[in-house]
Amino acid sequence: MKLVIVESPTKSKTIGHYLGDEYVVEASVGHIRDLAISGKGGFGVDVDHDFKPTYVIDESKKDIVKKLTALTKKSDEVILATDPDREGEAIAWHLATVLKLPIETTKRLEFHEITQNSIQKAIEEPRTIDLNLVHSQETRRIIDRIIGFKLSSLLKAKIRSQSAGRVQSVTLKMIVEHEKEINEFKSEEYWTLDTYIEENNKQYKLELTKIDGQDPKMKSEKEAATVLEYTKEDVKVNSINKSKRSVSPKEPYRTSTLQQDAFTRYGFKTRETTILAQQLYEGVEIDGDLVGLITYIRTDSTKLSDIFVDQAKNYIINRFGEKYYRGQKALKDVKNAQDAHEAIRPTNLEITPEKVKPFVKDHVYKLYKMIYERTIASLMTNKEIEVTTIYFENSHLNFELKGTRVIFDGYNVIKFDENEQNLLPEFKENSVYKLINTQVNQNFTKPPARYSEARIVKMMEEKGIGRPSTYSSTIQTLLTRKYITSEKGVLIPTEQGVLTSNVLSKYFKDLMNTEYTAQMETNLDEISEGKLSELEVIREFYYPFIDHFNEVKNTMYKEPLKTTGEKCPVCGGNLVIRNGKHGEFVGCENYPSCKYVKKEEKEPAREVGRNCPNCGSPLVIRKNRRGGEFIGCSNYPKCRYVEPIEEEVKIDKVCPECGGKMIVKFSRRGRFWGCSNYPNCKHVEKFDKNEVNN
Repeated sequence: MKLVIVESPTKSKTIGHYLGDEYVVEASVGHIRDLAISGKGGFGVDVDHDFKPTYVIDESKKDIVKKLTALTKKSDEVILATDPDREGEAIAWHLATVLKLPIETTKRLEFHEITQNSIQKAIEEPRTIDLNLVHSQETRRIIDRIIGFKLSSLLKAKIRSQSAGRVQSVTLKMIVEHEKEINEFKSEEYWTLDTYIEENNKQYKLELTKIDGQDPKMKSEKEAATVLEYTKEDVKVNSINKSKRSVSPKEPYRTSTLQQDAFTRYGFKTRETTILAQQLYEGVEIDGDLVGLITYIRTDSTKLSDIFVDQAKNYIINRFGEKYYRGQKALKDVKNAQDAHEAIRPTNLEITPEKVKPFVKDHVYKLYKMIYERTIASLMTNKEIEVTTIYFENSHLNFELKGTRVIFDGYNVIKFDENEQNLLPEFKENSVYKLINTQVNQNFTKPPARYSEARIVKMMEEKGIGRPSTYSSTIQTLLTRKYITSEKGVLIPTEQGVLTSNVLSKYFKDLMNTEYTAQMETNLDEISEGKLSELEVIREFYYPFIDHFNEVKNTMYKEPLKTTGEKCPVCGGNLVIRNGKHGEFVGCENYPSCKYVKKEEKEPAREVGRNCPNCGSPLVIRKNRRGGEFIGCSNYPKCRYVEPIEEEVKIDKVCPECGGKMIVKFSRRGRFWGCSNYPNCKHVEKFDKNEVNN
């Protein structure tokens, strides 16, 4: 028996599907151990002896390690097949160390897609653990542990913030500084002109380009009124210009551009995109077979393998014709890109989005379709467009009217772009037209839009902070710490987030500098390439950081607690707002000597005007832990009858087991019918949308 160890249970199923009975595939479920919290500063690192780390097995992974240890003893060979990045390499090294496998000879599989061919090739061409990659990950973990522990404890003591981090704090600073720009923005008045001409019984809107030869700026109603007078004159076609433009397809997706495009197109948050893409990578069941549909999702490369390009060439030529194939264009230079990786692409072009659609949820299908079409389009010829510009003028005003016509659709034969043409009728020079439906409109300049999750990901990549594997988790950490909120993917810093960023920017300028953070990423990359030593990078960071930290901790002010204006009924002290596990609460400022906590007055339950069908008690509107409302029995917990208020279900459904009323319930997988007598009766049925409101 040969044991293959991967990180993910889903991944283990897919790989196990490709390997024969000779192999057993098990999952470590991520990292099995981490730095201890012992030693100086609780870093889990011996700072006095070359920063030697101490690792401990995570409590939640002890059963997994026990199982893997037993399987290792029974196996003829153990093969490590974790992800192809420095985190995956570190997991492989930890597994080898804990399972007592020889580092120099234990086989390490590297593959960037989970398909039959790639797994077979990896089995035939194994390598060993790359210790340079391991040292790079270990350096990152040690530095992040030191920064996190020291700054987090300081911030908690001084301003009651939960945490700080090398990447998360710089990202927070970008959001906070942009919010400051928005708040300081001063709106200015300006006026615009809307006017049209008519040709062939159709109206065309003209764009004002000049007023008496100057830029068309109208800052007041008086200036707009003057321009409005000018529109009483007719306009004449002064000239017509036709030019051709070639539009290139976009490059294949990398992690950041996939997250950006998924948000722009469908409003998917970065975390959702990451989860969906992980499903596509690890394997989806198609016609009874587990298939890895896309390549590894954590990548900053836009490169496509020569083998795939050859396959795509045949696909494009056979489906669209030779004139549609161009091949891979010059690769875009991405800061700190890992050249060993490929772009995110489909693993098999024969598995089209249409074939996948019946087997997956809608969001998974949409993401796969995006990846599939973008990859194909990137290898196709340019779209050729003819742009026609008509220039109009009268004695005071100049206008333009532009139209486009697709000469050759190129990559857009797959309809990747929309609204690609805006056809115009034939205009003749010196033709005269009357301006119609003319009006001037008052406007005010608007502040810049808040950053979306997609925009922050793009900025992190551009500035070289974080890696593809950390973009989503960084945003999620800021949300969890309540430093920011996300409203439909738009990020807004909280009061605590602003305070945290400002304090860190004041006292730790280097750490809050994007260039410093980017340089750290470069150092980590150079360790992975064997150009820098782990010890050298840690030393250069640690000693200046600790010296500065010791200076700051005695000078940083302590933020006073906010008072409510009330007095404590127990000791007479001021009541203040504190933070706890369940959010804010009001307590005494003299804690811990006085532990008074003000209890919140609960709102009286709102009756809905109906009685419970189970016990006859009034039904009331209640709230769940997430703040969502539902209808429940006022006799809870003796009666557990509930029903949703999101929609009215207009059919009566009777439980076939106990005769109780069937109601619509909600779970992570969506709606379902459940018996109202739960938990005494646990009968459930699938929810059919067509049953409701017919």
